[in-house]
Amino acid sequence: MSTPVVLGTAEDSEAESIVAIPVRHYWRWVGAVACLFVAFLVVRLFALSPNIQWSDVWHYVAARPILQGLELTIVFTVFAMALGVALGVVIAVMRMSVNPVLSAVSWFYIWLFRGTPLLLQILILYNIALILPRVGIGIPYTAVWSSTATNNIMTAAVVAVLALGLNEGAYMAEIVRAGIQVIDHGQTEAGLALGMKRSLLFRLIVLPQAMRAIIPPTGNELIGMLKNTSLVSVIAAEELLTKAQIIYAGNFKVIELLIVAAFWYLLVTTVLTFGQFYVERHYARGASNRALPPTPLQRLKAQFRWVGARVPRTGGGE
Repeated sequence: MSTPVVLGTAEDSEAESIVAIPVRHYWRWVGAVACLFVAFLVVRLFALSPNIQWSDVWHYVAARPILQGLELTIVFTVFAMALGVALGVVIAVMRMSVNPVLSAVSWFYIWLFRGTPLLLQILILYNIALILPRVGIGIPYTAVWSSTATNNIMTAAVVAVLALGLNEGAYMAEIVRAGIQVIDHGQTEAGLALGMKRSLLFRLIVLPQAMRAIIPPTGNELIGMLKNTSLVSVIAAEELLTKAQIIYAGNFKVIELLIVAAFWYLLVTTVLTFGQFYVERHYARGASNRALPPTPLQRLKAQFRWVGARVPRTGGGE
């Protein structure tokens, strides 16, 4: 009977028996404990403060004026963001135009609205009647003309949507421009060689691919827009923060009403964050070079995967 041949050396078998043990990072646990302790102190400060009447918070959290303000906040966010996205696409296309006039006008628009505070823009637009007392429509230099006082048109709600939308358009223009520039220029040249019009090429080939780069920052801008609606409280637009201010001006429950407003802002922001994640996941399906991002549930499982895990040992069996 022939003797079996053993391939490999003694060093190979010894290397296979080595079990790698992860390095323990004790300072991570120290940092985690410190974070939990600070969070506990903050929660305790608010929960046990004698100056906060939590019964009033629960009373006003679903009060009709607060819900009306929340509804108007969402309306402002949707309409202003729609205006900002539409303006952003147009301004981005103008910015990349070979026409020097269009490019210069778009550059000036972006420079102006990104270079001045949003609050200042709201105040200027709200007081535009001081510059333009009346606005009209008709045929210039003829009797066919109709006009009205500017204040009749530029109400607080209209100013809120216009100011937020015009400001957002400047930021969206840069986001859209950056997303378009990510696309390989060879695809545009190929489409033009096939006889496609530039408008059709942009709508069917360039923009759908650019959405992968445009969607994440646009989601962040939407969340930022929701919070920026609080700035229109300076013109009494009666959104969520304004409603809270009106209530606490009468009953002096300042902190309680501000907590109510913060609760609703956080709740709507959380919903938008989840929506942004799934939209990003949808557009990521076309990318063949990377896997789909994990869902929130998968991320949660990954964070606690270490629970119940056993540390491997170098010894033999039990």
